[in-house]
Amino acid sequence: MTENTAPLKRSDVRPPGVNADEPTTLLTFLDYLREAVIGKLAGVSDEDARRPGVASGTSLLWLVRHLTLVELHWFEWAYQGVGDKPAESDDVPLDGATVAEEVAAYRDVIARANVVAAAVGAELDRPGVRSLRPDGEAPSMRWVLVHMIEETGRHAGHADIIREQLDGAVGR
Repeated sequence: MTENTAPLKRSDVRPPGVNADEPTTLLTFLDYLREAVIGKLAGVSDEDARRPGVASGTSLLWLVRHLTLVELHWFEWAYQGVGDKPAESDDVPLDGATVAEEVAAYRDVIARANVVAAAVGAELDRPGVRSLRPDGEAPSMRWVLVHMIEETGRHAGHADIIREQLDGAVGR
């Protein structure tokens, strides 16, 4: 990690000021958090994005790949019932992975997930096909959206810390 003696770079994007129906509000906040994670990679080299920021090995690229797979798992595999088994593990090494490729994959999955959520419309209580949890019941779209807001929000916070350690950039 590079030592930073310059003043901290600060950017801040306020949460959405949406006053809408529940499906629109949930998707708007989820999209806001998704963009916060993607924003943490702006201006970061591929090498720095792969660099672990904590002892567990978590890096900015690992976070984006993890969120990509989580979205696939919940929206497509669990909710829609697409595929015979969940997507590939996020334990796949990031050797050679690039910011552009990982962000593009994440944006593609986001677009697909938003189509799944939009198809449900206001029927947020409608259950999906299966659960990722052993012996669990298939979650409703409301549960999937709230879970993805929680999951993405947690990892946006991790990305904030890792990015600040890399070059001092702070903010949403």
